[in-house]
Amino acid sequence: MKKRILAYGRLNDEQLRELRRDFHVDVFTNLESADDPAFREALGEAHGLVGASLSITPALLDAAPQLEAIASISVGYDNYPVEELTRRGILLCNTPDVLTETTADTGFLLIMSAARRAVELAEFIKHGEWQTSIGAAQFGSDVHGKTLGMVGFGRIGAAIARRGALGFGMRILYSNASPKPALEDELGARRRELDELLGEADFVCVTVPLSAETERLIGAREFALMRDSAIFVNIARGKVVDEAALIAALTAGEIRAAGLDVFEREPLSQDSPLPHMANVVALPHIGSATHETRTAMAQRAVDNITRALNGQRPISLVNAAAWPRA
Repeated sequence: MKKRILAYGRLNDEQLRELRRDFHVDVFTNLESADDPAFREALGEAHGLVGASLSITPALLDAAPQLEAIASISVGYDNYPVEELTRRGILLCNTPDVLTETTADTGFLLIMSAARRAVELAEFIKHGEWQTSIGAAQFGSDVHGKTLGMVGFGRIGAAIARRGALGFGMRILYSNASPKPALEDELGARRRELDELLGEADFVCVTVPLSAETERLIGAREFALMRDSAIFVNIARGKVVDEAALIAALTAGEIRAAGLDVFEREPLSQDSPLPHMANVVALPHIGSATHETRTAMAQRAVDNITRALNGQRPISLVNAAAWPRA
């Protein structure tokens, strides 16, 4: 009898056909909650889950006694109880690598857009305010030759830094990461304590994963340490930043501008001041949102779940302690 997979992520027709060659696949389109009655009923016979943006709880796992593996179509896994999954011998897989370059493109887009006030000045034209030559009131900041401080220096952080160092001659600092001698050699990067980095950097870009240690890592104290000309970019997770403190810093002129792809609550409410502030570039969490990358992420999830349910080690395994199964 074929094992059963519940698919609630964006899989194309070819990817679904690939899975159906070996497994029985139930597709849940536009699934908003794990409390959906049909989904809860199907969990009882599920061996694998493929999807993203669904909060997995111990109670949900109790409803899935045959579950062997989850293939998340994402890099982040803060909505999964990793220790509980490991305790139950359930493999958790994610999709690193395939979205690194695309997300780094988005990060550098935010750096450039915030520095050169691209969104603000595009609106300036739309509203018919371009009546004479641009003056100092509309000037932005240079990016080339400036200091880029990376808070977090994993795959995505390194890819953003590479764009800055090699493409724009930027000086690279990094913190909240173990020493990276290879990247120091390649990019001239220098490791700093977080407080030092915040005081030195012209651009502060956050790429750390969300964890108990990094939640609200950047708050009022940290914004006060930044230069008043600094531009802050968050492409990590919204909860890494104290959003109220960010709004206060932008309003008070403690920092110059911000480029944001993630927020504490998503979708971002129109009641938030952030999308209405001239010195903020706000994007709707588009870090990996290209046709090519989302297809590659889904394919990695398909490959992961296929290997896991066939008794092979997945390509991208989060909880290595769950492999091999006892």
